[in-house]
Amino acid sequence: MGYQQFLMLILALLIIGVAVSVGLDMFNQNSRNINRQSIISEMNIYAGVANAFYKAPVSLGGGGRAWDVDRLGYWLGFNYDPTTGTTSSNNGIYTFSSSGDTLTIIGVGTETGNNNSTNLQASMTIQGTNCQIVTIINN
Repeated sequence: MGYQQFLMLILALLIIGVAVSVGLDMFNQNSRNINRQSIISEMNIYAGVANAFYKAPVSLGGGGRAWDVDRLGYWLGFNYDPTTGTTSSNNGIYTFSSSGDTLTIIGVGTETGNNNSTNLQASMTIQGTNCQIVTIINN
């Protein structure tokens, strides 16, 4: 094999290596974005159901204008775990907590977040009286 052929082989291997690396990076970034969007979408669904719970009277199983996380978990109808205050799906784990008139939902995804060390996370706060919803992407 000649010297020029050897250089062409090495150049071809370098180009293929860079292309594979860029392709994997693009795939991982797409997986993160899909998981992040899925978590926020599910948290929006939980927020809608939580607002209905908050407004429903206690006699109908609702919150009666108060947040009771355990009763809300059963109201959601998903696989709620009352010992941890969490529910889960294929996209992540969601933790519910309340303080006064505010319900907080924290969603932790299955993909690694932007810091490449912990799973991605988003949080959502819901004000009961005015139904204001604020979503923050943490990672």
